[in-house]
Amino acid sequence: MIIIIALALFSFVLADVIRNGGMGSQSSQNVIATVNGKEIAREEFARNVEAFERNMGGNMSTTQAVNRVWDQKLREVIIEQELEKLGIRAGEGQVTNLVRTQMAGNPNFMNEAGMFDENRLREYVANLRETSPQAYEQWQNFTSNLANTARINTYYNMVSAGVGATLLEGEQAYRMMNDNINMKFVQLPYSSIPDSEVEVTKSDIKNYIEEHPARFETEASRNIQYVIFEENASEEDKNEARESLTALRNQRVEYNAAIGANDTLPGFDSTNDYAEFVANNSDLPFEDRFKFRNDFTGPNAENIFNLEEGETFGPYEENGYWKLSKVIETKNIPDSVQASHILISYEGTQLGAGSGRTKAEAEALADSLAGVVRNNNDKFAELASEYSADTSNKEEGGDLGYFTPGMMIPEFEEFAFNNSTGEVGVVETQFGYHVISIEDQTETARAVKVATLAREIDASEKTMNDLFNEVTKFEIASSEGDFAEVAKADNYDVKTVRDVKALDENIPGAGAQRRVIQWAFEDEAEVGDVRRFDTNNGYIVAQLTSKSKKGLMSVEEASSIVTPILRKEKKAEVIKGRLKGNTLQEIANNHGESVQTADAVNLENPTLAGAGEEPEVVGAVFAMEPGKVSQPIAGEKGVYVVELVSRFEAPAMDSYKGYAQQESMARRAQASMRVFEALKKKADIEDNRAKFY
Repeated sequence: MIIIIALALFSFVLADVIRNGGMGSQSSQNVIATVNGKEIAREEFARNVEAFERNMGGNMSTTQAVNRVWDQKLREVIIEQELEKLGIRAGEGQVTNLVRTQMAGNPNFMNEAGMFDENRLREYVANLRETSPQAYEQWQNFTSNLANTARINTYYNMVSAGVGATLLEGEQAYRMMNDNINMKFVQLPYSSIPDSEVEVTKSDIKNYIEEHPARFETEASRNIQYVIFEENASEEDKNEARESLTALRNQRVEYNAAIGANDTLPGFDSTNDYAEFVANNSDLPFEDRFKFRNDFTGPNAENIFNLEEGETFGPYEENGYWKLSKVIETKNIPDSVQASHILISYEGTQLGAGSGRTKAEAEALADSLAGVVRNNNDKFAELASEYSADTSNKEEGGDLGYFTPGMMIPEFEEFAFNNSTGEVGVVETQFGYHVISIEDQTETARAVKVATLAREIDASEKTMNDLFNEVTKFEIASSEGDFAEVAKADNYDVKTVRDVKALDENIPGAGAQRRVIQWAFEDEAEVGDVRRFDTNNGYIVAQLTSKSKKGLMSVEEASSIVTPILRKEKKAEVIKGRLKGNTLQEIANNHGESVQTADAVNLENPTLAGAGEEPEVVGAVFAMEPGKVSQPIAGEKGVYVVELVSRFEAPAMDSYKGYAQQESMARRAQASMRVFEALKKKADIEDNRAKFY
């Protein structure tokens, strides 16, 4: 029995080892990728991803961050390997020059003449080494990064030095831009042949794929179909939310633990403190500001704005809430005000640190400045520049421009909108004391302050339980039967997705569903498998319908790309076989087309008036003799028969050096990008990101 148990345990462990990729599986679990034999550690990669997400402030998904870090890491590893292979090192002089460039504007390293002083830099580094080991280590990391930058710059400079254009290529560029032709042509469009007349078979597509393998290389992919189940509130949930909101209108009796007895609480119709009532009873916050008609949107805007003070509208359903809206105050105020201010802060306020001013001193100064301004408003800008703690506008004389209700803090806004143009006053806020001058006000209009009581319409626990049971039943039934048929029987909408890649994040129609894609690429997932996934608003039940390995596209996958190409080729042969006539006019008459002209056509811009861009046609005509009629030429839009009318050859130049230099500059500008892409294509990359993210 002991031997049998031991063998069973051994077989269990062995099976687990095999399933996870052999004895090296522990190592593979810690490697995110291998690039030309160099392993990229999972832990380091994860730290880089987390740091990148923090730097982006939550504006990027984890998958997006992973891909960005991967691009950076891949470039870093591939270029570093190339630098090591070539033995490129950074000289001390190169690093010094980069340090000089980085520190050029730092006054600590400038001499009396305002120039960068290398001796001062050396003294600074020596002092760091003696007094602060941590800062010295940071300096070493800084210079090490600069040295690496110097190595990379050397590599790209070497690549660029080997990229250029000869004088002959310069002449070719000149000719392509300046040589041109005048021509006549007849276009026999492919659309003149019905698709039904040409047959593109699977064999044709397969042969085309095999003849052009580079165009049809593809990553591993999956096809899935899925049904979305959303957690929506039921009619019962909606009615319950409405009733609970309506009940808040009337006063109610509740037990008050603080006094140990029942307490009568006011309702929404009778409360005297709307801000507190809304804060305690509403799912949306109280807006303590006046609104004009244009501030209200939605189908109920007119009804709410036209209420008299004390009147209530609702309950009404809007944006997932039941709402009650009550006008609690009305007044005629300007819809915008222009004002200037001088902010006098003091110790303890946000902008008062280091001012050395007490609150009482700040108030006295503000009152004094207000008195000066009342006597002579022309001094306002000068005083603002000297005294205001608000650096955002002090140099503009404290001018805040025009603002509307809700843009300023309440105390400031109340003074600006409730006083007249030309009024000067002092207002206290959390920032200090403001000396305010009202410069201008627009015409007054009716404004209302509205208290809105809102109750969110959520799915109840019963509704969510019912949905879970419904989803579970479908998951089981679709696993045992035909997914699409089971969904159809229950009137569920089945969505299909093709060619999902291992590192995709979004599923069309469902949004970000990374977990579904991860499952589809798991080794254990088989075609026909069904699984349920939680979403932010319900569930997805997905079925894996197809698995494709990395390699050439299948005939079915490539059909949408290849079929139009082959159909065009076959139509070209049909058109050529039916072509009648020896001259352009005869051909045009026989086929119901017209003879068209195209003048001043060059190889740089091979566009035919009325036909579009046709590079192969124009290239073929450039090789003809004037007065000759071409054989049929298959182009982008149809088959062409062309007559070369005349050719203009630009005069020869004494030197084509300028054009050669332009070509060289254009090629060098792309060299760094193209060399990396070439190295990347050549590299042996084992990418395991999809296993971890």
